[in-house]
Amino acid sequence: MSVDVKYSTQATANGGRDGRAQTQDGSLDVKLSTPKELGGAGGAGNNPEQLFAAGYAACFLGAMKFVGGQEKIAVPADTTVTAKVGIGPRSEGGFGITADLTITLPGLDKETAETLVEKAHQVCPYSNATRGNVDVGLTIA
Repeated sequence: MSVDVKYSTQATANGGRDGRAQTQDGSLDVKLSTPKELGGAGGAGNNPEQLFAAGYAACFLGAMKFVGGQEKIAVPADTTVTAKVGIGPRSEGGFGITADLTITLPGLDKETAETLVEKAHQVCPYSNATRGNVDVGLTIA
């Protein structure tokens, strides 16, 4: 499948999970630290799973707004998406991640909310990138 790229960005990491990551334009510059659960010291800094969770949550909300515009569904201003990302060893070897999205759509009826979330899951770039590789759960709160 080809993608007609309209925007691209670049980030560089050094030092691995206990280093730094920053975008080429300098707008994002984060200290990285390995969580204690993965054998690290924990402490100040973020980890790739947190960054992925933030990106997926924001992207999925954007996808819901896109679908809402196409389907004439008003996405409430106080809508939230919370992404929970897990990491651990895979039974096949190596490591894998999981993602669970909890979506709140205050004021939307259940059927409309379900339709919006399912259609957003089909157009969201993160959902498309993870489909078939990452177990993604969708919960409407």
